[in-house]
Amino acid sequence: MGRRIRIAAGLLALAEVVVFVLVAARIGAGLTVLLALATSALGWALLARQGTKALADLRESARTRRRTGAGRELGDAGLVAAGGLLMVLPGFISDVLGLLCLLPGTRSLVRAALGRLIVSRLPVGLRPPVRVDSVRTAEVPRREEPVRTAPLVIEGEVLRGPEGRPGA
Repeated sequence: MGRRIRIAAGLLALAEVVVFVLVAARIGAGLTVLLALATSALGWALLARQGTKALADLRESARTRRRTGAGRELGDAGLVAAGGLLMVLPGFISDVLGLLCLLPGTRSLVRAALGRLIVSRLPVGLRPPVRVDSVRTAEVPRREEPVRTAPLVIEGEVLRGPEGRPGA
C-alpha cells in the first residue's frame, strides 16, 4: 500500500510540473507564479471560512447529541482540511482537487466517490448492507424450573452514619 501511495504522489508531482510549464508557456512565467500565489491565498481564505463552518456544524451536532448527521459532518470537516491542504500546496491540479473538497456543492460528490472507493476495497462480507446478529437478542430456550440465585451480600464496614458521624 505504501508503494502505491509513493507512486501516486510521484505521478501527481510530475503532472503538476507539466501543467505548470504548460501554463507558463501560455501566459508567461511571472503570471503563472502570481496565479499560483493567488490560488494559495484563495485556499487559505476558503479553508478559514469553510473550516469554521464545518467545525461549527460538528460542534453543534455533538452539543445536541444528534447522531444522524455526525458522521457526515465529521467527513465534511476532514474533506475541508484535505481541500485546504491541497489548495495551499503549489500546483494547479491540487488546487482543482482542493477546490472540489472545499466547496459545499461539490463536497458531496467527493464524499460519494471516496465512499465508493472505500466500499470497493472492503472484503465482500463487510460491504454494506451488513447484518449483525447478537447473542443477547437471540431467543433463549426456557427452563422448566426457575433459576434461584442467592441474595447479593457485600461485606464491609460503615465508616460514617447518616448524620455524618463515624459509626452512627
